[in-house]
Amino acid sequence: MALAVFLLVAGLIVLAIGADQLVVGASRLATVRGISPIVIGALVIGFGTSAPEMLISGLAAAEGDSDLGVGNVVGSNVANLSLVLGFSALVAALAVGGRYIRVVKGTLWREGLISVAAAGLFWVLVQDGFQRWEGVVLIAAFVVAMVGILRRPAHDGSAYDLLAGDKPISQRLELGRTVGGLVATVVGAQLAVEGATDIAHEAGLGTGFVGLSLVAFGTSLPELITGVQAARRGEADLLVGNILGSNTFNSLLVGALVALLGPGPLVDPNLTGLAVWIMMGISVGAWLLMFSGGGLKRWWEGAVLLAVYLVSLPFLVSDHQEAPIHAAPAVEVELTSTDGGGPGLDAA
Repeated sequence: MALAVFLLVAGLIVLAIGADQLVVGASRLATVRGISPIVIGALVIGFGTSAPEMLISGLAAAEGDSDLGVGNVVGSNVANLSLVLGFSALVAALAVGGRYIRVVKGTLWREGLISVAAAGLFWVLVQDGFQRWEGVVLIAAFVVAMVGILRRPAHDGSAYDLLAGDKPISQRLELGRTVGGLVATVVGAQLAVEGATDIAHEAGLGTGFVGLSLVAFGTSLPELITGVQAARRGEADLLVGNILGSNTFNSLLVGALVALLGPGPLVDPNLTGLAVWIMMGISVGAWLLMFSGGGLKRWWEGAVLLAVYLVSLPFLVSDHQEAPIHAAPAVEVELTSTDGGGPGLDAA
């Protein structure tokens, strides 16, 4: 248990440092190269911060545990649009002198709708478990989504108040900072997830619980730390692009990996029932909340999203225990009478 706690704490520290450098490097590269921060957030950072989900879900599906993989996708999508977005909004509104998350409507029309549509497609296909052809459909949809994001105009003047000062920017240095921050973010996430999962192992929890809660929270840590750092620096488009891009990657690319590597029905009925309904409700609700106000302009909106995350947790995690992580093997003990004449008694 002590080693698991150490891995969790060490992972969080590496995550915090790596995510900060990732945001700084990516935003500076966006500025100097004339690339919209929403594209950087949705593609570069969105892909990088979704790497833990891809690794965890892909490995789980390949080992025959598609429940863990699907639970990770559902739980991570919920955490991104409630925990990450809500906490980031509070940081921006309360800790940085009244700075709010304001996002242009074009961002929410394009990247927001793509994210909601991706979650909807995942929701429809996962209902009876996954088949390999559904994985192909998800990959095709992922390609279409990326084309839609990349067709956004390269320069968005409303999103370029990113850096203070006139210090020259070295592209080579910022590229190294971005790559190093991305690597540290992914490594830190893996350490944190391994620690959290080991703690769950020792507690004898099932894969449904771990996938929807601990692992989902752990693999959402890159988005959480990156989102907080982006909010602290006032980079709203980078923040929202990261969250929406990450959910698109999770629903389409990570979902495709689960379908291709571990096709078949799911054991836990909650994954195709209430949990995935909650994911869709939060996806649509968070998008409507941002779209109606051009972002999150009041502190209580972030608080509402955080409350939604906390309230949804008990409903995300079912008490289904047919697929435990460490199931104790049944032990059969034959008890026979001392005189050899009585029948044996079997105890499990």
